[in-house]
Amino acid sequence: MPRHFGGKYSPNGEAHNKSGPNESGEIPSLATIRKERAGFGSWMLFVTPFLFLIPAFFSSTGNLFLGLAAGVVLLLSASLTRDGILAQAAYTNRRVARRPAFPRKIAGAVVTGVGLGVGTMTWAPGLIYPILFGIVGAALHLGAFGPDPLTDKGMEGIDQFQTDRVARAVDEAERHVKAMKDAILRAGDRKLAARVDRFATTARTMFRTIEGDPRDLTSARKYLSVYLMGARDATVKFADIYAQNRDAATRADYEALLTDLETNFASRTQAFLRDNHADLDVEIAVLRDRLKLEG
Repeated sequence: MPRHFGGKYSPNGEAHNKSGPNESGEIPSLATIRKERAGFGSWMLFVTPFLFLIPAFFSSTGNLFLGLAAGVVLLLSASLTRDGILAQAAYTNRRVARRPAFPRKIAGAVVTGVGLGVGTMTWAPGLIYPILFGIVGAALHLGAFGPDPLTDKGMEGIDQFQTDRVARAVDEAERHVKAMKDAILRAGDRKLAARVDRFATTARTMFRTIEGDPRDLTSARKYLSVYLMGARDATVKFADIYAQNRDAATRADYEALLTDLETNFASRTQAFLRDNHADLDVEIAVLRDRLKLEG
């Protein structure tokens, strides 16, 4: 899991380096996953098509169309593979997750094989070499990036309807958090951006807790919608005003709002964990009593 490192001259100074949110286990967002987990190899796939596209314009008419077709197919493969990697990263990050609806990485491997086969036809007549190159290319692609997750994770004993409701609520909440982080950038203050990041980490800890026990959704719905929507709107207005006047009082009020939000989200998350622990204690006590009666 990525960790944040700071120092004396970082936005939060030395104190953040000692006790920043990532020290306690930051929950990365999809944007963070997109930035850090897509990987250099997946982006290099977007370079490969140009090995066929560029020479195509200096070839005969037949090879021109074959080269263009190979390049377009390989671009499609690169896009599928990148999206598959991001989907798997989101799947891995969550304790409860469904398998991707469409196996993008596997499809990317197949499309890569087709693209390489078509591209090989520009210099190797016949079908033997194109087929061989296509099979080898698809196998290497699958070996390099792996297959997509093909099973659900952590879904045993969980109501599917409730899980769907949680997924929709968390996705909406993630959009509010992302809007806050995007808006605060307009204020041009790195410390405030880091402060919003810290609140986002607290909020995402609640998201993961609710995903672990969908029964908490009813109690948490106002946090995922009303409170986060209000925080988003307040951040947008603050960023626009603060970027113009740099008023210290306005900044202090906004920081106080973030502190209140963070405190309430953290305390509510702890309450969910205590309730879940209490339910577990009851289940254990009932089971032990039954075992004693049958013993």
